[in-house]
Parts: sequence; structure tokens; C-alpha cells
Amino acid sequence: MSDFMNKAKNLADQHDKQVDQGLEKAGDTADRRTGGKYDEQIDKGVDMAQRRTGEGDQSPR
Repeated sequence: MSDFMNKAKNLADQHDKQVDQGLEKAGDTADRRTGGKYDEQIDKGVDMAQRRTGEGDQSPR
């Protein structure tokens, strides 16, 4: 399983901008579907996920 996770992390690192955009889009969709009821929690989750995938860092490690 760790080989799969390493490959996924490398892929996410190589395509950081697209990953961040996808997370934003998913958060926006969740906000719309819940009528904004969980806006703060969703935003917090998106921010945490972006930090874990290297938000803004588009160079491979």
C-alpha cells in the first residue's frame, strides 16, 4: 500500500495547481449541496487538504 501512496503523492506534487483547483471545486459543490450550512467546516477541510498536498508549491520534491 505504501508504494501506491508514494505514487499518488508524487502525482499530486507534480500537478499541484490542478489538485488545489479540484479541492476548491469540491468544496464549492459541497457548500452548494448543503446550502452553505457547513461553510466553515468545508473551507477548513479544503484548506487542510491543500496544505497536505503542498498548496502553492508547484516544484517536484
